[in-house]
Amino acid sequence: MNDPDRSAAGSGMDLASAPVATQLAAFERIVLGNPVVAAVVERMPQLELPGCYLAAGALFQTVWNYLDNRDPGEGINDYDINYFDGRDLSWDAEDQAIRRACELFDDLGARVEVRNEARVHLWYENKFGVACPPYEGTEAAISSFPNTSSCFGIRPGAEGLVVFAPFGFTDLFSFRTRPNPVLAPRDVYDTKTARWLTEWPRLTVLPWPQVEPSDPRL
Repeated sequence: MNDPDRSAAGSGMDLASAPVATQLAAFERIVLGNPVVAAVVERMPQLELPGCYLAAGALFQTVWNYLDNRDPGEGINDYDINYFDGRDLSWDAEDQAIRRACELFDDLGARVEVRNEARVHLWYENKFGVACPPYEGTEAAISSFPNTSSCFGIRPGAEGLVVFAPFGFTDLFSFRTRPNPVLAPRDVYDTKTARWLTEWPRLTVLPWPQVEPSDPRL
């Protein structure tokens, strides 16, 4: 990928130390430079799902591809749409949303996955072995993703793109991923980062924090 506008946004290291407003503007420009991201964001309102964001890998991996001068969609497995609807926690309701999304995005040639974050606590422990307290909204769910570089969400707003980035952009533009050990167990982080290193070998993976053994005298 040869991006003629790269100099306008600056290199990754320049952006890592840039003011937040500059980082935000570069983030928006880069992620919307992925045509699948742009199409999903444009069409998402047609799903009429509350608290709806395009989140996680489709965003930060688009930025990593930009920093590595690759095609915007290279190495991206799926495009995650997260929403929050506590009115109906049944699988049938979520499945209806999934089916609508399959029809809406069928022509994009990409896998779009839809999840109701209001019902994650119903199945999370069975899948990952740890309990997940009920989320209060999509933003709370995004903030609990297993690494801080996953914690991004975007959606269209009345005055342009709405960006949710609870941990900011510095790690992202430094080509660095950091564990977020608030919910997911370590093996989830290790599995994800192992795959990412095969796609983006110069990624810096920060280690999972070591838990010090408790003092038996206390």
